[in-house]
Amino acid sequence: MSDVRRALLVSPTEAAESAAVKLRVRGDWVDLRDAEQVVALGGDGFMLQTLHQMLETRRILPTFGMNLGTVGFLMNEWRDAGLDARIAAAKAFSVNPLTMEAVTIDGRRTILPAINEVSLLRETRQTAKLEVTVNGRVVIPELACDGVLVATPAGSTAYNFSAQGPILPLGSSLVALTPISPFRPRRWRGAVLPDSARIGFRILEPQKRPVSAVADQFEVRDVTQVDIAIDRSVALKLLFDPEHALDDRIAMEQFAV
Repeated sequence: MSDVRRALLVSPTEAAESAAVKLRVRGDWVDLRDAEQVVALGGDGFMLQTLHQMLETRRILPTFGMNLGTVGFLMNEWRDAGLDARIAAAKAFSVNPLTMEAVTIDGRRTILPAINEVSLLRETRQTAKLEVTVNGRVVIPELACDGVLVATPAGSTAYNFSAQGPILPLGSSLVALTPISPFRPRRWRGAVLPDSARIGFRILEPQKRPVSAVADQFEVRDVTQVDIAIDRSVALKLLFDPEHALDDRIAMEQFAV
């Protein structure tokens, strides 16, 4: 095993735990607090949990994930052999997360990071009504919809793509602003904005038409105002096999059928 101190983080699934047994007998692993690198076993959801844990502690470590989940877009292929050589040859990517600042009806203010996307969703059968601003300028006075989301390039192939949003190349310095089932303006299908933009949503009729805001897996209900911007103070570090590099995988998603 390499001289680099590595922590092994494992999703609590049978497949991931079984794979971890094979890796643990091949070298010494250290506690996350003492690690220089991380190997994560699981799916995309577990990878997001791992990265959020790093954001919370502000201790960012290069992370090499291996897929033992469903999709594994943020992961490499699972193989138990040759791990040292794979990590040594891996291509590194830096990903800046979004920051969501949400204010609720009762005045509570919450700040959360999002690696994939921030989504606003209606809570009841009532259509959500939102005012949309970009850099303080009102661009849509009233958007009637099931919801709307802001996605990073790394997250543009996830919920954003399912909502008919664009796939953004990694390193494009762009974010996607994508409506979810828009009713009015009926023909508006979203926008691609520079990642320097600050995007704001004011919920119209928040009592009658309640809206929740979700930063990746973390939800804040009954919001009245949500502001979203890229956080340039921190950069997550993902490691990929050269043949499965994240930028290439994002680009090839545009040709998937």
